[in-house]
Amino acid sequence: MNIIVCIKQVPETTDVRINPETNTLIREGVKSIINPFDMYAIEEGIRLKERFGGKVTVVTMGPPQADAALREAIALGVDEGVLVCDRAFAGSDTWATSYTLAGAIKKIGNFDLIICGKQASDGDTAQVGPGIATHLDIPQVTYVKKVEDAKEKLLKLERMLEEGYEVIELPLPGLITVVKEINEPRLPSLKGMMRSKQAVIAQWGQKDLNLDPQQIGLCGSPTQVVKIFTPPQRTGGQMLAGEIPEVVNKLAELLRSEL
Repeated sequence: MNIIVCIKQVPETTDVRINPETNTLIREGVKSIINPFDMYAIEEGIRLKERFGGKVTVVTMGPPQADAALREAIALGVDEGVLVCDRAFAGSDTWATSYTLAGAIKKIGNFDLIICGKQASDGDTAQVGPGIATHLDIPQVTYVKKVEDAKEKLLKLERMLEEGYEVIELPLPGLITVVKEINEPRLPSLKGMMRSKQAVIAQWGQKDLNLDPQQIGLCGSPTQVVKIFTPPQRTGGQMLAGEIPEVVNKLAELLRSEL
């Protein structure tokens, strides 16, 4: 089974800086980590390789420093890393990002399964994984909590719901996004860390992927941040104390007074 895991490098700190001209995140010079949900995607890719054979390729789109995230994934046990990096990709929203990653996946070629974390900690949109599946025109299942079995180009999955789960069969090639309930990520081994330092990371830009320039970066992003500001602190209000029936009556009186 040939598996591609898409990951994202995100700021480790909550002190996120914004470029006032482009209204995009400033990533250069900021200490970063692999998006926490993507760690579960990496682990599941490695586990599936251990169960069914094949190889795992990890892909990320970002600045040159994202090379470190790929090497960390290799230290954990993936086979290859691809960095999608070009100034032309800067400012991409989820649609442009998924289009670019889909282009990289097409260049990689033969694959059975794409795995993504359910969402990124810096954006929380949960849109890139489904967007990749849309651009590649392949089936997808989101919020996967367990891969039960794989046979004859078919995966049997458990998809998490608010109250329980549902069992779904996914024809391959396909894409899944995973939740943290799916596994427990491993730690890198000494052998893996040594291999990651020596690994050759492929780096692809716009010319390598031959993408439509009108669909990448800020130009290809249907959604753009127009303004970023800190909302004013709320003032006023009051706390209602007492037994529940008493508090309910007080609240009802306050609401009537505002009518």
